[in-house]
Amino acid sequence: MPEGDTVFRTCARLHEALAGSVLLAAELRWPGLSTARLAGMTVREVVPRGKHILVRFEEGWTLHSHLKMEGQWRIERTEGRGSVPEERRPERAKGDASRRAPHNPHIRAILTTGEWTAIGIQLGQLDLVRTSEEHTLVGHLGPDILDDDFDLALAVTNLAASGTTVGAALLDQRNLAGIGTMWACEALFLQRLNPWSQDVGEAQLTALVERARLLMRAGLPHAVPSSTGSRRAGENTWVHGRSGRPCRRCGSTVRVAPIGPPTRERAMFYCPTCQSGVAPTDDGRPIAPLGSGRSRGGPSGYRR
Repeated sequence: MPEGDTVFRTCARLHEALAGSVLLAAELRWPGLSTARLAGMTVREVVPRGKHILVRFEEGWTLHSHLKMEGQWRIERTEGRGSVPEERRPERAKGDASRRAPHNPHIRAILTTGEWTAIGIQLGQLDLVRTSEEHTLVGHLGPDILDDDFDLALAVTNLAASGTTVGAALLDQRNLAGIGTMWACEALFLQRLNPWSQDVGEAQLTALVERARLLMRAGLPHAVPSSTGSRRAGENTWVHGRSGRPCRRCGSTVRVAPIGPPTRERAMFYCPTCQSGVAPTDDGRPIAPLGSGRSRGGPSGYRR
């Protein structure tokens, strides 16, 4: 699932392409939204909220989307860009958008302006609400870790009161929004914290969140996330995605195990030496390096 930094970059691209422009066409291929009439509305801004994308219109509506596992927003030049001839005006533009990909089952949204067309592909969630009602979709989220006005104290308070392991708490978007498995794994490793620990003090939690925020914000200008300083394939993380391989710090074998409540487990990569022991949910089986052809399906269906 794309993490907060990926969503942040997606929103920046969408904002640059759409903000201030009138939609000549709009097509929402989503149950209950197929008859929505957005053509003629002006895009005010596109902003992130954790892993959520909010396209706000001057007319007081918000198009909300979530990428889930495989979603993306693609931006293309609008055919015949430049001045808007008669055939590209709103009353005719809907047909143009429909012809762009009439049979592609993965397309969920098409937003067309005179210059750019934004195409939502394999979106995991799509909603249209009054901007004043955005809280019904994102009001449950904790402070956004990438927000300029990020409330560090509230995020730490939420983590401390979660009553679960630090790794699971870090991934719970109700505590703080935007962190996914990669940045959770990397921040916990760099702070030498065991993801399954429930005895983490306020000072440690503060340093953990600050570390994650620093890493994520530093990577915003780059398409390839990195916690190591290298963006070369296979060199950009310390533990995430490296089960069965030697720890870059101590040489022990990096492991992976499920973390979180039943039905909502996530894969947590960690070093048992640097992070104080084997996870209680780790079955102890030998782990072949990913890509070796010997990896086996583990708990919750992730690859060990």
